[in-house]
Amino acid sequence: MQKLGTARLASADEHGIALALDGGGSFSVQVLEHALFRVRYRPAGGYREPRTWAIAPQPGQDVAWEGRARDDLAGFSCPAAALRERAGLLTLRTDAMCLTLQPDPLLLAWNDAQGAALLRDRATSAYCASQRTGALRHYLQRDGAERYYGLGDKTGPLDLHGRRLRTLALDALGYDPQHGDPLYKHWPFVLTRSPGGQWSGIYYDTLSACTFDLGQEHDNYHGLFRYVDIDDGDLDYYLIGGATPGEVIAQFVRLIGGTHLPPRWSLGYAQTAMGLADAPDAQRQLEAFIARIEGESIPCSSFHYGSGYSSRGKRRYVFTWNGAKFPDPKALNARFQAAGMRLVANVKPCLLDDHPDYATVRTQGGFIHHGGGADPVVDQFWDGVGSYLDFTHPAAVAWWQQSLRTQVLDFGIDAAWNDNNEYAIMNDAAACDGFGQPLAMHRARPLHALLMARASFEAQAAQRPGEPVFGVTRGGSPGLQRYAQTWSGDNTTSWETLRWNIRTGLQMSLSGMFNVGHDVGGFAGPSPGPELFVRWVQACCLNPRMVMNSWKADGSNNVPWLHPQVANEVAAAIRLRYTLLPYLWQLFERAHLRHEPIIRPTFYDFPDDVNCFGDCDDFMLGDALLVAPVVQQGATQRTVYLPCGPTAWFDFYSGNRLLAGQSHRVEAPLSQLPLFARAGASIAMASGVAGRHRHDDPVNEIREFRDGPVGGSQQA
Repeated sequence: MQKLGTARLASADEHGIALALDGGGSFSVQVLEHALFRVRYRPAGGYREPRTWAIAPQPGQDVAWEGRARDDLAGFSCPAAALRERAGLLTLRTDAMCLTLQPDPLLLAWNDAQGAALLRDRATSAYCASQRTGALRHYLQRDGAERYYGLGDKTGPLDLHGRRLRTLALDALGYDPQHGDPLYKHWPFVLTRSPGGQWSGIYYDTLSACTFDLGQEHDNYHGLFRYVDIDDGDLDYYLIGGATPGEVIAQFVRLIGGTHLPPRWSLGYAQTAMGLADAPDAQRQLEAFIARIEGESIPCSSFHYGSGYSSRGKRRYVFTWNGAKFPDPKALNARFQAAGMRLVANVKPCLLDDHPDYATVRTQGGFIHHGGGADPVVDQFWDGVGSYLDFTHPAAVAWWQQSLRTQVLDFGIDAAWNDNNEYAIMNDAAACDGFGQPLAMHRARPLHALLMARASFEAQAAQRPGEPVFGVTRGGSPGLQRYAQTWSGDNTTSWETLRWNIRTGLQMSLSGMFNVGHDVGGFAGPSPGPELFVRWVQACCLNPRMVMNSWKADGSNNVPWLHPQVANEVAAAIRLRYTLLPYLWQLFERAHLRHEPIIRPTFYDFPDDVNCFGDCDDFMLGDALLVAPVVQQGATQRTVYLPCGPTAWFDFYSGNRLLAGQSHRVEAPLSQLPLFARAGASIAMASGVAGRHRHDDPVNEIREFRDGPVGGSQQA
């Protein structure tokens, strides 16, 4: 790997700077918005990825299915910046940011409007390319006091400083919740807090796998540094500045097309379990589930079919129904709908080699294939072998959407759960159609998860015009939030997973995925014990997504009555969600309109309180409520830090006033999730109908937390 060639100034004006590189190629900086700059390296032979599917800055306008030209400036205001040249340095200054560029050796430095440092390229060398492997690398100077966040569904503490992480999506069933990497998403976005408290974000717009070294590597000749290594893709990054983390995240989400506002029913509690749909008498078991949840008076807004409805033995055949297990699926689905539960069906993008439609799709050229030939790539999939659909081929998209309509939506199901879509194809010869411009699969793997979610979304929208669309996807890349909800994937039941999943959900939120959650109770591993089960339900009951999902070797399922001795505590946590559903809906609207995370670390709302940057189990639900889950076995008390900023905080249940900027030892009985409201908060709530909540319950209470004398309960 060697440095990019010597740079010579080719042009400069108030909109950007272009450099010519010895040996061919160019390097440029563009001013897109006052706090948004773009940096591109274009090799002499042109971009390896000439199109992007992530960048969608025009409100309400999606990227074309064929992608957006990488150099397209539509949707950006491109304001004029102040250009200055002095002592061989070029500066571009807007109202929000200032770039200083040194042509030789090529170095960029970024400051905010007040002159405080945001990011600096590594002085000894910053931009490198490998002729041998095709890899590109960008080095940045690192300060030991910087904090790094983002990169999507990452495990462990929120601050990623000191870790080396990859954005290669894999099916990570049973992953280590503290150290495991990579998981399911390709998300090359890093949010940085400088030692002085300034915030910036950098998004590398590439579909190629990336490795981010955030301080693990050390080389005596270069001082402290960090870097991204892009595997045979393009170096095209967006630099975002902001006074707060919220400002940076909002600009990033706006850049990638915003967040879809789902139907209100999707905010309610949802149930699924592989064991139910996998059972030989699945329809009977699901009918019994409906009767049981009605008998328990537990609110449930949707049921998510696991893939068992399409299974024969352990093999899964997407868009088919097993008539032996489901003798009358339409009648069963009507029963769910009559009970107030909408339906979501698991669908998978791989056809086993004996799938009834395999030959048809193959004839149409609809599979990922060996480059230069028409033969499909055959890989291991679900106790068999099969081929993945090519969502960059119009025939495959048409087959998918038609099958979704006739085999899922026409059966009374509302939405698609796009699963197993990480496209873990490692064959170096694999390629996809690319809408007539073939793409090597190592540069297109996450694109298929994105387009799969889009294909399902658009089929549902066409099926029921005017009705809000809901979708779920496990894999994907920036842009997935335009179509679907997502989650932390196939976690494992343990106290450690409960604790670290909280941080993974917050990390996804800081990355721009707002509609997120976890498999409540743990997907794989042992069945959760009574105490762990209650604490898990409590920890997740105020996440944007609340789905109880499991796959247990002993045949048990995570359902509200799993442990009768704690069924009341589980039901109470679910009902708390419905009580706060009007407030949660307001947060979804703000996520859609203002690009604000629904759940976020306390430092998001209180970035000037240094105590909020310590590792903890707490998170904010919007700007009004602080949620303090219990994640320690046997604990009936816990310490919670209530940030500076409000004049005080209030216990949500008792109304007791608590001082801000202090740690408090609070009661945490098994029956209750510790929850605190900031002074001045107004919380929209619903009390339910006849003791049973619904997702469409009206707002019938605005609970206000007004500050008053110390020790007083000041609620109206």
